Amino acid sequence: MPLALGAMASAYTPPKTSTDPVGSTSRLSNSPLDPSVTDTAAWVVNPTGPLTGDVQVRGSKNAVTKHLVASMLGGSPSTIDNVPDIGDVEITINMLRSLGCEVDHSNNLVTVDPSSLSSSRVPLRFSGMNRIPILMIGPLLHAVGEAFVPLVGGDDIGSRPVNFHVDALTKMGAEITFTTEGLEAKASRLKGAHIQLPYPSVGATETVLLSAVLAEGRTVLDGAATEPEIIELALFLQRMGARIEMRPNRRYIIDGVESLTGATHKLKGDRIEAFSYLVAGLITGGQVTVHGCSQDRLVTAISTLHGMGAQFEITDTSVSAWADKLRPAAVETDTHPGFMTDWQSPMVALFTQCDGLSVMYETVYENRFTYVPALKDMGANIEMYTTALGSIEHRFVGSATPCSVVVHGKSDLKGCDVVVPDIRGGFAYVLAAAAARGSTTLTGTHHLDRGYNRPIENFVEMGLDIRRTTVPVA
Repeated sequence: MPLALGAMASAYTPPKTSTDPVGSTSRLSNSPLDPSVTDTAAWVVNPTGPLTGDVQVRGSKNAVTKHLVASMLGGSPSTIDNVPDIGDVEITINMLRSLGCEVDHSNNLVTVDPSSLSSSRVPLRFSGMNRIPILMIGPLLHAVGEAFVPLVGGDDIGSRPVNFHVDALTKMGAEITFTTEGLEAKASRLKGAHIQLPYPSVGATETVLLSAVLAEGRTVLDGAATEPEIIELALFLQRMGARIEMRPNRRYIIDGVESLTGATHKLKGDRIEAFSYLVAGLITGGQVTVHGCSQDRLVTAISTLHGMGAQFEITDTSVSAWADKLRPAAVETDTHPGFMTDWQSPMVALFTQCDGLSVMYETVYENRFTYVPALKDMGANIEMYTTALGSIEHRFVGSATPCSVVVHGKSDLKGCDVVVPDIRGGFAYVLAAAAARGSTTLTGTHHLDRGYNRPIENFVEMGLDIRRTTVPVA
């Protein structure tokens, strides 16, 4: 990627009216609203040198909840295996139970029986928790002919509007009304349609798949997302009896069927966790071996790290990485098969320990760099720019938030107190803390528990001094 640093626009300066240089909301802290509560959950990290050892990753966070929603479409129970122990799973299970589904969750197995599904309304108490409710509209329309889902939530990483979802459902015959609390939808029977997504949105692709499989007639979806988790969902639906074809050039063809049956599936490993733990070894000068996530899900990540000087040992079931010295790099995020946006924050943390100048250009979400100010507080030399320092045109041209960062390494990081802004940014803080001098205390750690399978236990296995504690509410 060509860079003309001398011609770059001036570095991004945060608005003085904001307490967070890149924007924040009250969801970014886990401080309880109840004034009688005097402390909040936190993690304390004390660096212990190179991290080494083995990590077993479970099924993908970005796949498991979508499979649970797909289970609503079956005429018999479905069982999902290799389920991660994360907050989003429990949130989704509770949504399904609120709709009348019977759900059994035992260790890493979840069985969903949708035969008793009776309610069309996802309760308001799930407002803002994650983005799963929007995916339930299609299955609810097929089951009861109407649906209400509350306002969606998720990490504050930028605009993730639901218009792609709504436009697709409308083309398939749904009548959708926006309210102050959420979305109301009605349809006597969804019908196949030709849908062209303006951007290969993962969520919108999932909505179309989950809605088209029981629709009347054929649906042709163009401009679709092709992430491994999308393919995994399509294969699960096919296992349930759906008729889905995957064509070149981001096209899916779905012929609706009258009914689906339940199915069993063992989830593939989480490629975000796998990459993040490999970086944990590299950033501390150690060597971590990740099990449970196959090489094919990490191709772009491996090639990028290889270009930085990392060495690998790869088997059919594991990937191990180490490096004598890491070189800087210029990386830009993109839709699959490009460099994943969820790999971005661990990579920026790793850049702080590379000798030289590295660049990260974000093209998927316009608010992905909320974690950078805290890295700077820890001693990282990072500049943020609204200038696109890459070859891909991002989809938020004109935004006032940074889309590029320049990292000057190697930085002598120091521990401090930080607030976790989102799932992926929070993991970058743990990585930085593991490579820093002195202790780091993280609050807002509910984000990490929502998105990672037993992260404390995994870091302890690698030799990191990390523990849960509580700190007084500010």
